[in-house]
Amino acid sequence: MIIREMTEELRASAAEFPAVTILGPRQSGKTTLAKYVFPDYRYISLEDPDTNLRAHDDPRELLSDLGDSGIIGEIQKVPDIASYLQGFIDSKRGNGRYILTGSNQPILRNTVSQSLAGRTAILELMPYSFQEIMKYDSIPNTYELIVKGSFPRVYEENIRPERFYNSYLQTYIERDVRLMVNVKDALQFQRFVTLLAARVGQLLNFESLSNDLGLSSTTLRNWFSVLKASYVIYELHPWYANIRKRLIKSSKVYFTDVGLAAFLVGIHNSDQLKTHPLRGNLYENLIVTEVLKGAFNKGVRPELYFFRDSTGNEIDLVVQIAGRWIPVEIKSSATFSKDFVKSMSMFKGLGVGEVDNGLVFYNGEANISYNGIPILNPLNIGTRSLWDVIQNPN
Repeated sequence: MIIREMTEELRASAAEFPAVTILGPRQSGKTTLAKYVFPDYRYISLEDPDTNLRAHDDPRELLSDLGDSGIIGEIQKVPDIASYLQGFIDSKRGNGRYILTGSNQPILRNTVSQSLAGRTAILELMPYSFQEIMKYDSIPNTYELIVKGSFPRVYEENIRPERFYNSYLQTYIERDVRLMVNVKDALQFQRFVTLLAARVGQLLNFESLSNDLGLSSTTLRNWFSVLKASYVIYELHPWYANIRKRLIKSSKVYFTDVGLAAFLVGIHNSDQLKTHPLRGNLYENLIVTEVLKGAFNKGVRPELYFFRDSTGNEIDLVVQIAGRWIPVEIKSSATFSKDFVKSMSMFKGLGVGEVDNGLVFYNGEANISYNGIPILNPLNIGTRSLWDVIQNPN
């Protein structure tokens, strides 16, 4: 087992709050992290049928048996238990007493805001970052990394990606998510998830998806919301400002694990990916979610957007940090082109406040600079996270 990048943030949060809630996708390592940081804490999972029944029938007794501290897994299975936990927290002062984990964002966030407000920190743990994968001797090349994805079990247990994602799709997505929205047609739901994978890095168009599937856009928006809430997908919103140019208002979709997206569109090896029409989109997915992981591992909820106007000007990622805007271009090409940076000067000329020079992430071997703009291979920047590099490229 490796030490996760979020370890110190979890310790720091536990030193300041009575409880810490760790959210994230299924199988991202939330329970493993909690047990590593707090090895002496008793662990219970509300997914266990007997424990779940006790939590519904007599939550006070269950929490009493847990003691003054403990780890409670899959708390979204019995969200009302947070109301009872509030009483246990308030009855005895002390920080870092309870660690809660869960994989459904809205249920847990509502529970926390209503019952544990001011009593819990909230962290979001994604699958492995580049830095964590590097701890397994060496990091795969870009194409292997996209196919393999970043779920811990793939690396810890050396599971073949195709086998892992087939199981993950059936065990968690088709079972958990379908139950949440009461999907009656499993095949249609799987087709919807596959169509989203084929649209990573593209503008969301629910009318088009509705036509493809023969379902109402209202139904598909509901499915989309549940997939997002369960950390299967990530929605990147468009950047906007009070400027005269008409901006695109549709969002983009990415998968929180690019390996799952690659599996869904039928990519099973790196040679296949190199010539696939979605190569650039999947590379963009890889980098966007890597930026997200770096921020989450520091306890930060980042402000990430993309820019596109009606004339075709586009920037893949726009990051707001401390009142300044940082444009980031993401290119799967191994060869630098001046076209990579042409939209950045346009963006700076919009007059929307402090805008940095920005940077480019690409798939070339060498890290270079062009007109003061760093052109970097994200797998060739050492042990720094992409979130840190965006803030300070030097």
